[in-house]
Amino acid sequence: MTRHWKEIQPVDKYTVSLRGMLHESDRRILTFLYQPLLGATCFSLYMTLWAEVEENRLNSQVANHYYLMNFLGKNLQEIYDARLKLEALGLLKTFVKEIGDVREFVYELQPPLAPDQFFNDGMLNIFLYRKIGRTHFLRLKDFFADHDIFTSEHREVTKDFQEVFSSGPPPFDREAVEDSRPGEGKQYISKVDNQGVPLSSSEFDFSVLESALQGVMVPKTSLTPSVRETIVKLAHLYGISPLEMKNLLLTAVDEKDEINIEVLRKSARDWYQLEKSEELPDLIHLVQPAALRTVQSEPASQEEKLVHYLETTSPLQLLIDISGSQPSKADLQVVEGVLFQNKLPAGVVNVLLQYVMLKTDMKLTKSYVEKIASHWSRKKIKTVQEAMELAKKEHRQYSEWANNKRSPKQKVTRTEKLPDWFHEEDKTQPSSPAEDPSLDTKRKELAEKIKNRRLKRQVKNGNETNG
Repeated sequence: MTRHWKEIQPVDKYTVSLRGMLHESDRRILTFLYQPLLGATCFSLYMTLWAEVEENRLNSQVANHYYLMNFLGKNLQEIYDARLKLEALGLLKTFVKEIGDVREFVYELQPPLAPDQFFNDGMLNIFLYRKIGRTHFLRLKDFFADHDIFTSEHREVTKDFQEVFSSGPPPFDREAVEDSRPGEGKQYISKVDNQGVPLSSSEFDFSVLESALQGVMVPKTSLTPSVRETIVKLAHLYGISPLEMKNLLLTAVDEKDEINIEVLRKSARDWYQLEKSEELPDLIHLVQPAALRTVQSEPASQEEKLVHYLETTSPLQLLIDISGSQPSKADLQVVEGVLFQNKLPAGVVNVLLQYVMLKTDMKLTKSYVEKIASHWSRKKIKTVQEAMELAKKEHRQYSEWANNKRSPKQKVTRTEKLPDWFHEEDKTQPSSPAEDPSLDTKRKELAEKIKNRRLKRQVKNGNETNG
């Protein structure tokens, strides 16, 4: 993670800019549809920035971040994290200009998606469903929907402009046209649509998909911008590879060689429920957000390679790599609970899973996982390295929690196992007398096992691509 002090300082100035007018209806959408996904801090930040812009204006006065910290009662790290979430959901664009040691930010607020766009987004609606449950989701759907009025049996009697206003002199007036321009450096106040969640298409290999479609006679022109956007969302949400996406596209192509987006979405849902799970997906496929990663370049040391792996692997894939098979539904529910309820980033969850599974003989005990997750959540752990450091620091406490879960009649003779990273800083110190000498070998075997499974995945994906 790039810590906030590298990106922003309290003395840095900012101006709020609106991308079009925001209305009371936008406030309701943000409150009921976005707030459950963002959390209270993000919601407060958006509303505060909005309130700084005076009525019938598009820009605020200049302020510094001390003001935001005092007004919201949050430290700068919390404000920075909230800003990143707003950006990720397409509600904020941030621009910066550096003047010496001081930076000037422009926070451009984006309007939320309209209700019909949100409920048909294909990603945000599913995340909201999983977050608040079916009952509240249906209640919100009814709140933002109304009865349709059918006019098919009516006759339209609307008048045209020419039927109402008589023709006079030629309407063109050069002076009126010139005076109607907003003026240099100004823009008219207008209503602008939200462009949706900003997902990077670089995470999906369209070249592989296009090559695969050539063999089944689906023209490249079928992949319109809206179709491509849908493909990226579905691939991100359901974990669909380019070759698997090809088969789903074939079910959605009509007689005009056009791809029906609604059919494609349904095919993706059906495929996921058949191939992966009976439940719709949630955040278990996500990886550590780019802004929270510490290894930004090619990893050099073994420690950096491990951190990079934990930052770029989803919790689901980590469980598969450790056990060599698909995790049980019970294990997935434990992980989902940590991601949703404790709101820990995926990379931090990976550290937690590796620590707990090695410590408890490859078992995910729900109460034990949740207890550590709650502790990390209270500590506001955001990065892989922060999680590793806290696990080392609180190891004695976590061991007591684990021992308290055991029955008094049980005799624990198994020697404790821990991840490789746990001992990185202790390599120069003598081993504890109580530690089993074979532990290093076992830890190395597990690391090698994970490494080999990752290599097999890469080779398999490469063969599928070449095929």
